[in-house]
Amino acid sequence: MSAETHNELPPEPVAVHEPARRGSIILVLLVAAALVGVAVALMTLGRTHAQPYILGLLAVLAMVGLFNLFAFAAGIIRFADRNADNPIIGRIADHAHDGLAVTDPRGHVVYSNAAYLTLTGAAGPQDVRPVERVFIGNPDVSEAVFRLLKAAREGKRQQEEVRIAGADGSHGRWLRLRVRPLGDAKRTAKYAVWSIADITRDRERQEDVFQELQHAIEYLDHAPCGFFSVNPAGDIVYVNATLANWLDHDLAEIGSGGLKLADIVSGDGASLLTSIVPAPGEVKTEVFDIDLRMRGGKTMPVRLYHKLAFGADGAPGASRTLVISRARDEHSVDPQRAAEVRFMRFFDHTPMAIATVDRGGNVVRANARFAKLAQSLGGDGAASKSIFRAVNARDRGLLISAINQAAEGQGDISPVEAMLDGPRERWGQFFVTAVEPEERETEAAIVYLLETTERRALENQINQSQKMEMVGQLAGGIAHDFNNVLSAIMMANDFLLNAHKPTDPSFQDIMQIKQNATRAATLVRQLLAFSRRQTLRPQVLDLGDALSDLTMLLRRLIGEKVKLDLVHGRDLWPVKVDVSQFEQVIVNLAVNARDAMPEGGTLTVKTGNVSADDAGQLSYKGMPAADYVRIDMMDTGTGIPAEIIDKIFEPFFSTKEVGKGTGLGLSTVYGIVKQTGGFVYVDSEAGKGTAFHIFLPRHRPELEAQPEPQAAGGAGAEAAKPKPDLTGQGTILLVEDEDGLRSLNARGLRSRGYSVIEAANGVEAIEALAEKDGAVDLVVSDVVMPEMDGPTMLKEMRAKNPGIRIIFVSGYAEDAFEKSLPENQQFAFLPKPFTLAQLVAAVKETMAGS
Repeated sequence: MSAETHNELPPEPVAVHEPARRGSIILVLLVAAALVGVAVALMTLGRTHAQPYILGLLAVLAMVGLFNLFAFAAGIIRFADRNADNPIIGRIADHAHDGLAVTDPRGHVVYSNAAYLTLTGAAGPQDVRPVERVFIGNPDVSEAVFRLLKAAREGKRQQEEVRIAGADGSHGRWLRLRVRPLGDAKRTAKYAVWSIADITRDRERQEDVFQELQHAIEYLDHAPCGFFSVNPAGDIVYVNATLANWLDHDLAEIGSGGLKLADIVSGDGASLLTSIVPAPGEVKTEVFDIDLRMRGGKTMPVRLYHKLAFGADGAPGASRTLVISRARDEHSVDPQRAAEVRFMRFFDHTPMAIATVDRGGNVVRANARFAKLAQSLGGDGAASKSIFRAVNARDRGLLISAINQAAEGQGDISPVEAMLDGPRERWGQFFVTAVEPEERETEAAIVYLLETTERRALENQINQSQKMEMVGQLAGGIAHDFNNVLSAIMMANDFLLNAHKPTDPSFQDIMQIKQNATRAATLVRQLLAFSRRQTLRPQVLDLGDALSDLTMLLRRLIGEKVKLDLVHGRDLWPVKVDVSQFEQVIVNLAVNARDAMPEGGTLTVKTGNVSADDAGQLSYKGMPAADYVRIDMMDTGTGIPAEIIDKIFEPFFSTKEVGKGTGLGLSTVYGIVKQTGGFVYVDSEAGKGTAFHIFLPRHRPELEAQPEPQAAGGAGAEAAKPKPDLTGQGTILLVEDEDGLRSLNARGLRSRGYSVIEAANGVEAIEALAEKDGAVDLVVSDVVMPEMDGPTMLKEMRAKNPGIRIIFVSGYAEDAFEKSLPENQQFAFLPKPFTLAQLVAAVKETMAGS
């Protein structure tokens, strides 16, 4: 192959087909006239004489037609194409600069221009060859030619660029080979048009440009300055070798992606660099003195020449190309320059947002912290241009007034506490100071901004916590005193019930007193639970029965607008929970659901068993695979916004108005469920309701210690167990500071056969015990008493009589005073309020115990 490039005009075109012949209308008319004349002559001879001549004429015409058919099939005769003789079309193809050739379905060349002959090295028209035969045996071109031939057979277009090595081993030429179908390949024969173009000079120019680009990149990589490029998302897309070496990063790792602008810029410098947005068509260059972060975490002071241009796509927002160059300036010999660098580093790294503004509030200069704060307030960047846009409209006037005072040169301007503008509630404190008089033409004031959102939230939490602690102490004190009153009422009510028969007209009134006293005792237990002064008393529970007992209470809580729908699962497994706390969980969730449906709706409470296999398939985080009893409480209310759903279980978090919620409801639910060993999750969507899912662990009695088997009787004996005998004998020391309650308790114990010694406090009890020389079978004592409380009294008594038995009665939980007792002290506990039967049962059980 010749490696030369042909730029001169090609020679006269050579065609491999025969020239087309023109048809003649005169010849057609003469043939037609001759046939008509012969027909007329034959008609004059008569039918009999003309018949042989007619048959002969038809035979001659048939022979001529058959000969023409064979000649057309053999290619001897061809029909002329009118367009083939068009001189303009023919000269365009014949004199084209690119080599053109047309091949028939068998691959034979039926047309080729002069350029094709030249590029393929053909000696003449008789030496013309198709493309595959031209480059046969060339391994560098054979694969490309094979793809072209396949495309030609399939009637598709294909293009390949190949390099033909020179005969002397030089680089040779670059050729562009193309093939395309001629006409509609579905309806005509598959003729293909081949073109060959010499693109050697174009490729040489491209390689020269690429080499120049390589030289530029090599120079940029090893320049004495560091360069890196950042896209609008903050990803590092290019770093030169110099900067990678300074930052101790592997250049190959940086090129693979994953490095962010914030990874190499220390502090809030990244926000400062991305806060500047040029206008369309504008190119800005800013200079910053900041710190870069090295791979090991060390920082390096630098001066950045920050060049950025608006994106080529013209879209508004952050620049599409963020190019930053960096030059070392650490060892400046100019003291003024060194002082300037130190000040700028201090200015940008201070934890306080600082900005200088003009009279209109426009930001003239700002540090990195202010740039970061402005970006967090809004995505449009307005806060970085005007400081007034950073403040909520309701508090904006306060800041405007402070800046106007500074512009007039006034000092001692009071700080401004204002709400910041943005998608969520944030607060900031602005400190405004005046600038020097000669600088007031461009800058009116210096504004220092501290965000106080967390501080205000902490103050509110502390205030709320203190308030709730005070309320809890008050509730606990009221509950303790009220328990004494309830105990007296319930004890007196028992005496009345014992003195009246069910047929007595007043018996129903006495029963009504008892029922209301029991309800009051339930309210007191809730107060004690709220004040955290009630001991957990878990018991085995059937959730279906427990929820059925709560049905009436729930209907009263949610009101008439909300429909309650209970769906109980079948054969629920038992759980072990504190009944009062479980009720509190259900009540809290029901109240929240009611508040979320002000216009009414449906509250659905659904229960069911969840096996370990099913629990393992659930997508709830942190819940191990085990057997659970599930409770779903679903409402059709307003739902919970996605931005706060992760905070609803936090203490003191509430979306209700001030004064309408403590923020403790859901946190209490979470704490109770977790303390019971369960899990609680929430699914919600704004406007589509909320669903709380509670999973309580299945209680397995076989895993707990079983009681000693009875010696006799068995199940039948248990079913036939007689009514317990609450009478007894013995001496009881009753210690109670409430006179009325003490007399009622003493009267009840005496009515059951016991001897009772009364004492008003611990001192009197010790004296009474001494008078009896310790001959007391049992001590029943209150816990909180004047002069000497119950735990102190117990220590004194046990010091003299280690085996003395004691029952503490109190409106508080036993753990409220158990810590003040010596270790391993044995005592019984009876919570107030209690009935006479409960008191006597506790006395008899304790006296019968070992």
